[in-house]
Amino acid sequence: SVPFLVRLFPAVLTKFVYLNFLAFPFFMDLRQPELLLNNTISLYLTTEPGVTVGIWHTVPGSRGAEARGKDQRWYEEALADTHPVIIYLHGNGGTR
Repeated sequence: SVPFLVRLFPAVLTKFVYLNFLAFPFFMDLRQPELLLNNTISLYLTTEPGVTVGIWHTVPGSRGAEARGKDQRWYEEALADTHPVIIYLHGNGGTR
């Protein structure tokens, strides 16, 4: 019966292959990365009208002492300096 159900409902297969309805680790609010990761803040970029992408900005450990206690404006200014930026694309899990 499983192949028959997959044929009728292909979205079910997608959910079970990618498991994007699960958020791991469980019961963690990933919208506040500063509670979980050092030197990290959550930002949102508007890529086009009606489309907003959430990002985490993590400064390197060498700037950790400087970043401690800073607000969002400091992190935005840190993106504009001459240091290289590494963009990590996490995949299709549905969360950061």
